[in-house]
Amino acid sequence: MPNRPARPATEAVVTRVEQLTPHMVRVVVGGEALRSIEAGSCTDHYIKVLFPQPGVDDTERPTVRTYTVRRWLPEIPEMWIDFVVHGDSGIAGPWAAAAQPGDPFRFMGPGGAYAPSPTAAWHLLAGDESALPAIAAALEGMPDGALVKAFIEVSGPDEEQKLETTAEAEITWLHRGERQIGELLVDAVRGCTFPDGPVHAFVHGEATFVKDLRGYLRRDCAIPLEQLSISGYWRRGLNEEGWQSTKRDWNSQVEREQETV
Repeated sequence: MPNRPARPATEAVVTRVEQLTPHMVRVVVGGEALRSIEAGSCTDHYIKVLFPQPGVDDTERPTVRTYTVRRWLPEIPEMWIDFVVHGDSGIAGPWAAAAQPGDPFRFMGPGGAYAPSPTAAWHLLAGDESALPAIAAALEGMPDGALVKAFIEVSGPDEEQKLETTAEAEITWLHRGERQIGELLVDAVRGCTFPDGPVHAFVHGEATFVKDLRGYLRRDCAIPLEQLSISGYWRRGLNEEGWQSTKRDWNSQVEREQETV
């Protein structure tokens, strides 16, 4: 059953659409309603986008999908949201591929919890396409000269993006081809030589590889939870309703299995 919004939605409008890569579309939204938004404290700000069901009033029983705020420009005001598009599958991707300036855009939020710590000795960023907008925002939000190791897995070289940062960042793009999502990421992080000093880590994406890396960072590397922002954005074989309905139990099981340090 589609999610029902718990509070009034913000009514924005699409102002432009950009094709970033063959499978990534940026939808930029604006409107006076955005002036009431409070954002900017986190680099992983997210919103709940409300998509109307066909044949149903768009204020009733919308389908909800969660997306990262790629960039927030309050002075305009303007918000960027990047969508992964895989043909006609799903709800949000096809909508983004067909979006036009003037289209309505309804959402709730934003929420958020992570921003790069200014006191960390270095930063670890790791994720798949779903985490790319947040990783890009984190790189832009890094303290000047901060030491960063970033690992980003995408389907192939044409899905890479130019990322901006004033940090001392080593950005590694991983092209999985026909391999399982997350395999290259797990291998890359496990094979990485960590710099000295406390790390602040951001690891997000498909839940299975996130589980693997969480265990490695907690058990093998003995990194305290307070230095980790780590969670599954999605899980193979489940839509958002299915993942959200099982996510709490999944996370509880992961914690029981891994909290041995």
